[in-house]
Amino acid sequence: MTFQEQIKQGIPQELPQPKPYDPNINHAPKRKEILSPEEKKLALRNALRYFDKKHHAVLAREFADELNTYGRIYMYRFRPDYEMKARPISEYPGKSEQAKAIMLMIQNNLDYAVAQHPHELITYGGNGAVFQNWAQYLLTMQYLSEMTDEQTLVMYSGHPMGLFPSHTEAPRVVVTNGMMIPNYSKPDDWEKFNALGVTQYGQMTAGSYMYIGPQGIVHGTTITVLNAGRKIAKNGEDLTGKVFVTSGLGGMSGAQPKAGNIAGCITVCAEVNPKAVHTRHSQGWVDEVIKDLDQLVARVHSAKANKEVVSIAYEGNVVDVWEKFDAENLHIDLGSDQTSLHNPWAGGYYPAGLTFEEAKNMMAENPSSFKEKVQESLRRHAAAVNKHTAKGTYFFDYGNAFLLESSRAGADVMASNHIDFKYPSYVQDILGPMCFDYGFGPFRWVCCSGKQEDLQKTDNIAREVLEEMAKTAPARIQQQMQDNIRWIIGAQQNKLVVGSQARILYADAEGRMKIAEAFNEAIANGHIGPIVLGRDHHDVSGTDSPYRETSNIYDGSRFTADMAIHNVIGDSFRGATWVSIHNGGGVGWGEVINGGFGMVLDGSAAAEKRLKSMLFWDVNNGISRRSWARNDEAMFAIKRAMESEPLLKVTIPNLVDDAILNNI
Repeated sequence: MTFQEQIKQGIPQELPQPKPYDPNINHAPKRKEILSPEEKKLALRNALRYFDKKHHAVLAREFADELNTYGRIYMYRFRPDYEMKARPISEYPGKSEQAKAIMLMIQNNLDYAVAQHPHELITYGGNGAVFQNWAQYLLTMQYLSEMTDEQTLVMYSGHPMGLFPSHTEAPRVVVTNGMMIPNYSKPDDWEKFNALGVTQYGQMTAGSYMYIGPQGIVHGTTITVLNAGRKIAKNGEDLTGKVFVTSGLGGMSGAQPKAGNIAGCITVCAEVNPKAVHTRHSQGWVDEVIKDLDQLVARVHSAKANKEVVSIAYEGNVVDVWEKFDAENLHIDLGSDQTSLHNPWAGGYYPAGLTFEEAKNMMAENPSSFKEKVQESLRRHAAAVNKHTAKGTYFFDYGNAFLLESSRAGADVMASNHIDFKYPSYVQDILGPMCFDYGFGPFRWVCCSGKQEDLQKTDNIAREVLEEMAKTAPARIQQQMQDNIRWIIGAQQNKLVVGSQARILYADAEGRMKIAEAFNEAIANGHIGPIVLGRDHHDVSGTDSPYRETSNIYDGSRFTADMAIHNVIGDSFRGATWVSIHNGGGVGWGEVINGGFGMVLDGSAAAEKRLKSMLFWDVNNGISRRSWARNDEAMFAIKRAMESEPLLKVTIPNLVDDAILNNI
C-alpha cells in the first residue's frame, strides 16, 4: 500500500504482524502500578472498543501484557510501517488543505528526530502525548483525510470523537486534553485515568500538534539567558567567560546549550539519560560530552581562561555538578534547572545517588522508595544551589516546578515571609515584565512545502518587517525589537531546524499580524507555499500558570484560569484552523490550564481577514488581563493597542496610593 492508501485505511481490518520492541529507541519509562484487577479489565474494554470483535481474543491478551509490562496500552502492533515525518503538504490525501496541514503537524510531532518517546506517542516532557495509543493516531489521520471544509473533528484527550457538520469559518479541529473535574486532577489521577485510556497529558504543544522540536524553546531560552546576563552585568559587559549551569537535554530542555551558545556563555548542562545526551550531541545542539566530574571542572576552567563560547553536556546528575563546583570553588554566574519536575515520580526527575537504570527500576517496582529518593535529592540539590547563591550566583526557577517540588520536599527554598520562594521564576524577573506584558511571545510558523528555500524566504520577510517596525517602535520596546532582529539574522547559521521547516520568533501583536500578512501576500504571489502559523502556549495570553506564565500577576488572580479559556474560545470564532485547551503542561497536571491554536495561510483574502482578527485578540486578551493586574508594562501596551484599533476599549485600573492603605 502507498502512504496515502495507508492513511485513508485508518485502523486495518486485518491484524498487522506484531512489532518487535526496539531497544534502540528512547522509550517512556514503565508507569506505576495503579489499577485494580477490575480496573485493568475496564482498561482492556476501553482499548478493545476500537477493534472488530473477531480480533478481541488475540488483542485482549496482547494489550494485557502491555498494560502489565509498561503500565499503559500503546497498541504497538498498529504502529505504521511508513517513516514518521512531516511531508510536503501535497503528499497527504484529502479534500481539505487545512486538514492536510494538520496531518503534517501531527506527523512532525511524532518524528523520531523530534519526539522524546516516539513509539509511545510522547513528544516531550516525559508524558506530553499526541495520542494515547496507535489506534487513535490511525483513526484521526483517516478522519482528516476524509474531512471537508464544512466539518470539524472533535478530539477528546487523544480520542477522535468524530467529524461533525460545521462551516468554513469554524475550526477544522477542536482539541481538549486532560480536562478533569478539579477534585480529580492530582498526579495519581493522571496515572489512573491515563492507564484506563480515558484522558491524557497533552503538555503544551504536544497534544495540540504545534511542537517544532527544541527550536521552539531556544529563542525564549536565549532571551532569558541574555537578559539574566544583563541583570548581573557590570559596566555593560556581556556573557563572555560567564558560566551557566543547568540540567535536562530532553525535548524542551535540550534547547539550553544551543541558547547558551547564541547568548555567548559557557553552558554546563547535566543529563542522566545517555540516549538524550547522544541525541542532542549528534544533532549539534551541544558541543561536547563529558562523563567525569574532575574532567568537567578542568574543562570549565580552561573555557573561562580562554573566554570560549562552548556548551558541555555532563552525562550524570546535576546535583553532583553543583556540589562538585562548590567543593572546587568554581564560580557559577547563572544557574537554573529544566528537569521535568511537573512529573517528579514518573521519570521527570532522577535522584542523585542512583544510576539511570537503578532509578528506572525503583520507579516502577518501588514507587514509594523512589519518591523518598527524589525528595532527598531535591533537598541536596537546593542546598547546593544555596551555597552558590551565597557566593553571588544568580539562580532563577525555569517554571519546571523545581522550587515548588523542592518546597514540598522540605528543602530550604522559601523566602523569609514563608509564602514566596527565595528565588524568582524567570517569568517574574525576565520574560514577564520584559516580554509578556508588552505582548512579546513565541510566534511560530511552519513551511508546508517542506522546502528549505521557503524557510529562508520567510526568515527574510520577517526580518524586513521587524527592521521597518523598529524604526518607529517606542523606546520601551527597542531592546525586544533588536533582540528579535539579531535572532532572525542568525537563525539559518545556528541550524535550528529539527523536523519540519519551522521558525519561532518572539513578536508582539503588531509584529505577528504584519509578518503573517506579508507571508500571506507572498503565498498569493506564488513566492512560497502554504504556511501554518502557531505559537507555544507559553505566551502572553494562552496560559494561566501561577508558578510560570502568570507568576508576575500580583493582584491575587494568578490562580484563576479565565484568561486561557477566553483565549481559546475567542480564537475559535475569529478564524483559527484548530484550537486546543489542556490541563497540565510545563509545570504539571492540575497546576495549569493552557490553550493554543494553529492557523493555515493559503494566500487568500479570507486568510488575511482571519489572521488580522485572530492574532490581534490572541495577544491583546492577555495584555488586557495583565494591565488589569496593574502591570505597568501591560498598561502601556494596551493603551497603545487601543490607539491603533478604535474598536478596542479595555478597562484600565485606577492605581491606589500606598500611603492611603498604610494609614488605615
